[in-house]
Amino acid sequence: MTQVTSQEIALFRSQLIDDPVAMEALDLIEDCEGDLEDAAMTLAIKAGQEPERANSEWLDALAKKWRAVICESEFREELLNNTILGMMAHLKTMPTFPKILATPVLIYVLKQGVNNFCEPLDAIKSGIDSGE
Repeated sequence: MTQVTSQEIALFRSQLIDDPVAMEALDLIEDCEGDLEDAAMTLAIKAGQEPERANSEWLDALAKKWRAVICESEFREELLNNTILGMMAHLKTMPTFPKILATPVLIYVLKQGVNNFCEPLDAIKSGIDSGE
């Protein structure tokens, strides 16, 4: 279970104050007592998705599915500074990304550690760059 503290929720609220969809997601995370996977599963069902895995596995799989986008270098520094505004806006331009899930996915990535989350992709890129 990925736990989001009330202080973290307050930080994200201050960043996303003008985003009603993100605020709805943060409200739900708060209602779920900070259980990020539980909140994400509820949001997914609301968005018409049918998760067929355990909560923790499902959120992890969704985040990994979008790893190439989330780990783009132009947004990495922002994420490393616990700011999700730019990436949030970027995800919303993607027609296949379920917008209501942007907030929990990005919080999940931050909780995993951006560099840890992006490491498999970085390893592939460095292998390509070095001609391996």
